[in-house]
Amino acid sequence: MKIAIFGANGPTGHLLTKQALAEGHMVTAVTRHPETFSLHHEHLRVMYGDVFDLSSVEQAVAGQDAVLSTLGVPFTRKPITVYSQGTAHIVQAMQRYGVRRLICVSSSAVGTNHDTGAGFIFDKVLQPIVLSTIGKTTYADMKRMETLLMKSQLDWTVVRPSGLFETPAVTDYQMAEDHIRRQFTSRADLAACMLQQLTDDRFLHKAVAVATFSAHPTLLQFFGAEAFQRQAS
Repeated sequence: MKIAIFGANGPTGHLLTKQALAEGHMVTAVTRHPETFSLHHEHLRVMYGDVFDLSSVEQAVAGQDAVLSTLGVPFTRKPITVYSQGTAHIVQAMQRYGVRRLICVSSSAVGTNHDTGAGFIFDKVLQPIVLSTIGKTTYADMKRMETLLMKSQLDWTVVRPSGLFETPAVTDYQMAEDHIRRQFTSRADLAACMLQQLTDDRFLHKAVAVATFSAHPTLLQFFGAEAFQRQAS
């Protein structure tokens, strides 16, 4: 299958690209910094693209069978539009070129059920602080993105991971419609879940929650990794 991956140079996008190539897909990795993209493969095309620039989005989308988006930005208190505006351009380009299948990463925080099963401190103290402060503008824009997708005529699926962390390989992750009672999702599992949607219509026109059960970071490891990634981004 010919697929375009937006946000391919991010940590999840990089894993998604690698897994897609391993499965035999023809991949167009779209990034604002193609010169820093480290993967090389005979079935890989790395191209410059900025989701705020419709023309570059159209160039990436033309001729594809499906589009996957792992767009992401660091938490900030400033207004964010990359999810909504970027996805709006992707949708517009897909409609122009007749590409129907779109799979986008959102977050479990966008749903209405925030029960992770992690206990009072995490669910009632830490999580609400993040939702109402540093994550407020991020999740607001993700909600706008989801609303836009639901109004589109595309064959969309929204993938909602929980707190992201690293595992050496894909685990026996679990999926459920809308919400799953778990704190964390490995990036490898998130990427695998996204690829699974290309051949699985169970979650067509739905949000699918994905979570990792066989491994998890400590809260110190998780928040430390998040802080490092933000500084490095």
